[in-house]
Amino acid sequence: MNENFLHEAFENKGIRMAATGALVVLSLFLLAETLTLTSNFGRSTNPATDTITVQGEGQATLPPDVARISFSVENVSATVAAAQESTTKQANAALDFVKEQGIAEKDIKTLSYNISPQYSYPNPCVPGMLCPDYTRAPKVTGYQVSETIQVTVHDLTKVGEMLGGLGKLEVQNLNGPAFALDDSTAGYNAARADAITKAKSQAKLLASQLGVRLGKIINFSASSGGYPYPMYAYGMGGDMVASKAETPNIQTGENTYNASVSITYEIR
Repeated sequence: MNENFLHEAFENKGIRMAATGALVVLSLFLLAETLTLTSNFGRSTNPATDTITVQGEGQATLPPDVARISFSVENVSATVAAAQESTTKQANAALDFVKEQGIAEKDIKTLSYNISPQYSYPNPCVPGMLCPDYTRAPKVTGYQVSETIQVTVHDLTKVGEMLGGLGKLEVQNLNGPAFALDDSTAGYNAARADAITKAKSQAKLLASQLGVRLGKIINFSASSGGYPYPMYAYGMGGDMVASKAETPNIQTGENTYNASVSITYEIR
């Protein structure tokens, strides 16, 4: 009966086709495994020990496209509310001027806002006299309110006018401009690309001198260095005459970015 069943099954066309398809798939699988084993024959599964490592130092010099300027507004009054009012009025005047220069809201940022008590310190006691502790304690005489603001200028032709105008408004601690790239990674990316190109050239030369062939890269590391940039400091206190402030002549210069890379190749 079993023999009849098998005979009938193989007589069925659908079953014959299914069995044939299964055999074809199995054959292809075994062929692929055989090719994989053949290609890996003789290869070590251990990490490559025959290697060379090269270093590259890259540099990119690019003109800046933004300038960052910061300034503070400070006022002292007998009460916190009065000091805040004076500071807010002066800061608003400075911000109105900044916006008149075409600076967008997104490029204006408050870095800090501080309220600090101001103290007076009495004269020390005369030697030999009895001084109660309360007469020697510092006393609050008022409050200082300060606000520090940073402005990012995209039109570098307006930097000098910005510094001169803020100076005339008698803001304090006017610092900058710090010239930079709006995309902070662009300079380092360019320097790293230069470093990689130099490292690859060095690797090809070294392989030629050693009589070996370069294989795949098995290790890579990169680091970016700092870069010098022009810095302009400009300040005006309340005791200076605003009408004498002139528009500074600002030179943007260029920024230099540095990067170094290390590349390890397998050699044959």
